[in-house]
Amino acid sequence: MDAFDPRSCELRSQTRREFLRLVAGSAMATAVSTLVPSAFAAGIQPRPRTVVVTFGGGARDEETFALEGQQNIPHLLTELIPQGTFFTQVVNRGILGHYVATAGIVTGCYETFDNFIAQPTGNPTVFEYFRRGLARPMDDAWVIAPSNGFQQIGFSRHGGYEGQGAGVILPKQLLAAAVNRQRPQSLVDYEHLLQDNYEMPVYRPSLSQNDGELHLEQLASTLRLSVEDFTRDARALDSADALSLSIARRLMAQVSPSLLLITLHDMDVAHAGAFSLYVDAIQRADRICGELWTTIQTMPEYKDRTALFIMPDFGRDADGDPGGNGFQHHRTGGAMARTTWLLALGPGIRQNVTIDRAIQPIDLVPTIGKRHGFDTPYVKGAPIAELV
Repeated sequence: MDAFDPRSCELRSQTRREFLRLVAGSAMATAVSTLVPSAFAAGIQPRPRTVVVTFGGGARDEETFALEGQQNIPHLLTELIPQGTFFTQVVNRGILGHYVATAGIVTGCYETFDNFIAQPTGNPTVFEYFRRGLARPMDDAWVIAPSNGFQQIGFSRHGGYEGQGAGVILPKQLLAAAVNRQRPQSLVDYEHLLQDNYEMPVYRPSLSQNDGELHLEQLASTLRLSVEDFTRDARALDSADALSLSIARRLMAQVSPSLLLITLHDMDVAHAGAFSLYVDAIQRADRICGELWTTIQTMPEYKDRTALFIMPDFGRDADGDPGGNGFQHHRTGGAMARTTWLLALGPGIRQNVTIDRAIQPIDLVPTIGKRHGFDTPYVKGAPIAELV
């Protein structure tokens, strides 16, 4: 693991605070030093639900919270952050690879496997803790994932949790199966939705016949959506992340899972060196987060009972770092690549509050466990006191 300087991470935190102060005034930027028990923790909110959104290929402050970047995140700045608690310093001390970092977020441990090999996590996932601890069925925990490599992130190799994982929906695989079913030669029409990985480009998801049938069955049985309707709706979308949002809304309407993880991945186009597409993806992720929160507030099964957590998996390199490539990659292990943020909204979470103390992405699983009331015995992180 690359070395990093905690003082540099703290500097990123202070800078984000100043950016927020300029946007929202001093009330937003007031640090919290005393903790007040939340209404959620007091038992007022029944049947909690949790939605987690991660940004695969995180965005830098220069394109988000800095003055020159704030135009790219209007929904976060003016709609969402004022409604929640914003943590300015989330330090990732693990491997800076998208799958392995997201695996750390869902296990509460820094995973150490090969980032480019699809495999279950080594430690139990939050979905397994949730289902086993609360005796919940499989359709109550789901993952909507960006690429083929995430197909096994819903469960672990850890003994004692067999059959307790989450269902995983791969939007690009669904689309590839649906288009192959209708008109295989028209896959080219959907290439903008099928890019699988910007670090190791595989343009179209490859499907065996059995895989294709499995995904088509998922369309019909889980999403209750015909192939024709799905492909028609997909054609109108501008990106894979937009496709993920569409599927998330459908899943929430049809299944209403209590625990849902959505990973957004468009901004990782930065690896291709396309700055304008990277910025477009940041703007799209910002819009998607706003639309998802609106969806939560308009669905009776979710309104007033759902916590939303938004967090990049990690950041990107600084322009002046001689060991990196600026916005394009996340290779240096420096403060900008390791230091991100967390926004939490929902019942029992205080509004218009900014927290500067350092937390870690592996703290999210024990926090969710405390909020829902299930144990997370193997995590390495700690519950975030301000959220439980």
